[in-house]
Amino acid sequence: MEKPKTPLLAVDGIVRLWEGNLFKGIVLIERLYPPYGFALPGGFVEVGETVEQAVLREVKEETGLDASIKRLFGVYSHPERDPRFHVVSLVFLLDAWGKPHASSDAKKVYVFKLEDIPFEKLVFDHKQILLDFIRS
Repeated sequence: MEKPKTPLLAVDGIVRLWEGNLFKGIVLIERLYPPYGFALPGGFVEVGETVEQAVLREVKEETGLDASIKRLFGVYSHPERDPRFHVVSLVFLLDAWGKPHASSDAKKVYVFKLEDIPFEKLVFDHKQILLDFIRS
């Protein structure tokens, strides 16, 4: 009997960085591994963890930031959203304070004001996710 083939489950975080009550921008990472470019912090859900635990872990691993989840932003499931394989991502909106620093599979971490997001350099379907966020 063939094993069922199902998409992999991932999480992505739209991390709003704050300094006190001042909005500094959206946190993006520059990927260390292919596909190269800018991405929202995130990754795969590990066995035994909730999606909420996974997004907080991934944000901490890639940016060094302790974040708080504000809400589930949306679910992105297009079969070709990730060039490596079919991935379904739960996207969360989070708030964080502090100074981010790259770690894990993040080459560098950047904070972009909404008008400065490098949409042409975003990988996966993160351009669509951030456009949906800005329009919401």
